[in-house]
Amino acid sequence: MHFAVLQFPGSNCDQDCVHVLANVLGQQADYLWHKEESLGNADAVIVPGGFSYGDYLRTGSIAQFSPVMKSVKAFANEGGLVLGICNGFQILCESGLLPGALVRNRSLQFRCEHVYLRVPTADSPFTSDVPEGMQLCMPIAHGEGCYFAEEQTLISLQANDQILFQYTTEIGELTDEANPNGSILNIAGICNEGRNVCGMMPHPERASENVLGGNDGRLVFDSMLHYFEDKADLTQAFKVKT
Repeated sequence: MHFAVLQFPGSNCDQDCVHVLANVLGQQADYLWHKEESLGNADAVIVPGGFSYGDYLRTGSIAQFSPVMKSVKAFANEGGLVLGICNGFQILCESGLLPGALVRNRSLQFRCEHVYLRVPTADSPFTSDVPEGMQLCMPIAHGEGCYFAEEQTLISLQANDQILFQYTTEIGELTDEANPNGSILNIAGICNEGRNVCGMMPHPERASENVLGGNDGRLVFDSMLHYFEDKADLTQAFKVKT
């Protein structure tokens, strides 16, 4: 599987993503500079964390206008897999590929810690490998991770099972104390209606090797890989049949 990992001025998690995809999972992973206008032959796009354009004006608000984002939007609209992590989540919201917005943490402080996550649904290319009932543990590192959306959007997210990750206690309780940033409904990650675009504030690339203290984050990437493999098998079977 071929991953394109975007690079903006200020990105700082792009190398972590490429390392995990290439050296841990054995996939092809290439950097893609924000001024590029083509994704090439990428099978999936990773919009990594960091501080694109120094987070000036608003997190992700400038990056949305980078030339590469036009191709990312077209790719997503055609069903391509797109994963935005931390600042990448913010960029996807600013670009209109995901609903809602990420605003300043409730504490007005930068939060850098490990959090526990509940996965409400396995029905997505990003969560299909997560065992039912498993609590994931991943790190966060953000100052603007508080997810906000208007009431109708929240109703739609819940009705369509678009909430993919929620902050919980270690035993899976949705409590205010477990919420590190004040996100509505303890939301840590969502997907679009088509389920092919995901944004999440926790960093799965920083939790994909035991040497870093745990590999729960690898389940997100494994889910993407298995989704792509299954899709390729179906395509091949259809070609043979016809």
